[in-house]
Amino acid sequence: MNNPLPPLLRALSGQALPTPPIWLMRQAGRYLPEYRATRATAGGFLDLCRSPDLATEVTLQPIRRYGFDAAILFSDILIVPDALGQKVSFTEGEGPKLTPLRDCQDFATLGIGNGFRDSVAPIYQTVRQLRQALAPEVTLIGFAGSPWTVATYMVEGGGSKEFLAVKQMAFGDPGLFQSMIDLLVEASFDYLVGQVDQGAQVLQLFDSWAGALPEGEFERWVVEPTRKLVARLKAARPDIKIIGFPRGAGVLAELYAEQTGVDGLSLDSSQRLAWAVERLSPKVTLQGNLDPVLLLTGGAAMRRAVDHILETTKGVPFIFNLGHGILQQTPPEHVGELVALVRQGRA
Repeated sequence: MNNPLPPLLRALSGQALPTPPIWLMRQAGRYLPEYRATRATAGGFLDLCRSPDLATEVTLQPIRRYGFDAAILFSDILIVPDALGQKVSFTEGEGPKLTPLRDCQDFATLGIGNGFRDSVAPIYQTVRQLRQALAPEVTLIGFAGSPWTVATYMVEGGGSKEFLAVKQMAFGDPGLFQSMIDLLVEASFDYLVGQVDQGAQVLQLFDSWAGALPEGEFERWVVEPTRKLVARLKAARPDIKIIGFPRGAGVLAELYAEQTGVDGLSLDSSQRLAWAVERLSPKVTLQGNLDPVLLLTGGAAMRRAVDHILETTKGVPFIFNLGHGILQQTPPEHVGELVALVRQGRA
């Protein structure tokens, strides 16, 4: 007799479960004292991501503590540009810094080859170790940044509020920008297939800056590259399930759900959940969307929000998550309470 699919895979296969599976973005991170202790031994942040034993340990820490239904690989979306040959660094308290790419000469230094594959090899080892360490009922999630979001970091040289450089390139020199997006689709495909081959059962595509684009450009630079990437992944590895996270997309999330081919769509906290259930759930499994500040706050406010989410999504395929990642200041006991509330099915 075959073992039943774990809860997360059942939800992504279109089943509405009485108790939704739960995992949280950034569930491994600085809010946990055990993470901070491990992080202190690692050197730099990228050193931690590229140390299979340490990255395995921090990925497993929230599974041991809370019993989530899924573990998500501990890594970073900027592994890909770093592996392509763009210098990436992290400074505590300042976020990522990259050498900005602004013209054809800058792009000419990037490429996929043995250097790329050597750079991501430790990530694959982490995935392999995680799948060996996890119980069968715990789904392993791999991930990458979506091409548009990774491109924003590569062109801007880090995080941005206005996205001036990347939008000027996309709007003013679309041929050059298309070349960059095509490279990122190719590199992301390579990177994600490697994760699947080492044991990842679900992939999440993080498009954190999807909301920065107007409708026509959203379709060109968010939807179309994602569609190409998802189609290639599913052709190469037909059993893989893929969750997209077009943060800030608003009503354009419907276009994303209809055209990209993802199995699940993660909702940020600004999305109206009832609208998403009505308009999106016939097309994709929904995931989300508790405000991380409610988890930080805890208490009655969090319980009311959990009640609302569970009630609104009753009867449709759903994965409980946050609308973005866990905040560093979040008390670990609030996370434990959240997991208990979701597992009880009421607040």
